[in-house]
Amino acid sequence: MIILGIDPGSHFTGYGFIQIDKEKLYCLQQGVITPRRSQALTARISEIFKELVTLLAQRKPDAVAIEEIFFAQNARSAIALGEVRGAAIAAILQTGCSFFEYSPKEVKQAVVGYGNASKEQVQQMVKMLLSLNTAPSSDAADALAVAICHAHSMRYRQIVSSSLQRMVEKGAH
Repeated sequence: MIILGIDPGSHFTGYGFIQIDKEKLYCLQQGVITPRRSQALTARISEIFKELVTLLAQRKPDAVAIEEIFFAQNARSAIALGEVRGAAIAAILQTGCSFFEYSPKEVKQAVVGYGNASKEQVQQMVKMLLSLNTAPSSDAADALAVAICHAHSMRYRQIVSSSLQRMVEKGAH
């Protein structure tokens, strides 16, 4: 299974593809979409959308996980971040791929074990969990962390589902 994680931002949008093979996680590709700061917001959003559409078409993930907005320093930043996030979701929906949303606290809890972990802690845990030689940039690490969070969440859902199924089967007999 291939999962794409996205950490949306109007200046830096991180992305990371991971693959689950049995119980092991592997990084397939990671990076940061970095539109020119001199561009108008609409042009940056368009570039992010186009690059995500291209990445989704190339890798064809089974699921996409995106980080929710947690705060912005001012209203203008919040609106810009919301617009970028909307463009990312539109790119995902265009492919028909299912997507999941996680708060920054959920992501940090799943990857580091602490909901208030620092960016450096997230980078180091992502490096370790994916057996990378070097830590990814903070934006790419955040995106990979979102994908890892979804992988862990998916495993948990499978365990709960199979446990419930066994309970139903025992009750039916």
